Amino acid sequence: MTFERNREIATRIAEHLKADLLLYEKGIFKKAFENYGAIIAVFATGIVVRDIAPLLNNKWSDPAVVVVDSNLNFAIPLLGGHHGANEIARKISELGAVPVLTTATEVHGKPSVEGIADRLSCEIFNKESTVAVNCALLDQEIEVLEVKGPRIVVVDEDVSVLVKRRQENIGVKGDSSNNS
Repeated sequence: MTFERNREIATRIAEHLKADLLLYEKGIFKKAFENYGAIIAVFATGIVVRDIAPLLNNKWSDPAVVVVDSNLNFAIPLLGGHHGANEIARKISELGAVPVLTTATEVHGKPSVEGIADRLSCEIFNKESTVAVNCALLDQEIEVLEVKGPRIVVVDEDVSVLVKRRQENIGVKGDSSNNS
């Protein structure tokens, strides 16, 4: 999404990502939050922050948000780095923008619970555990255990539990790769 004056850059990004192009109008961020899993905003960061602040709920339901400056210099994952924004910024870098990644695990070349879950085609059962486990992943190797059932597994609150996705659910809900 963008202002009319930045349409050319926004169009290049939308075509590259096979995404929709939305032009700014009052309430556009609210509409985008309701209808897209990811938003690419060709705006100044301050505009985006002020417009999305009242819409924020939590990292698990908010869309990924990437801010791109109007000269295509930088792609900044503002929300949802582990939930698609970092990957979108990398794809935008193919057009020349520098991806400005600040997600700690990403910056230090470490895996994240969210990334491990995606690679294993799993959902995170106890999402609140990811803060502690992602912090631990920064400092140490964390073993990934696979437990086949039937079993009962009891874990502490700082253990992330991943549940394999059913095949029919893969790539359907929460796929943010084709939205802007």
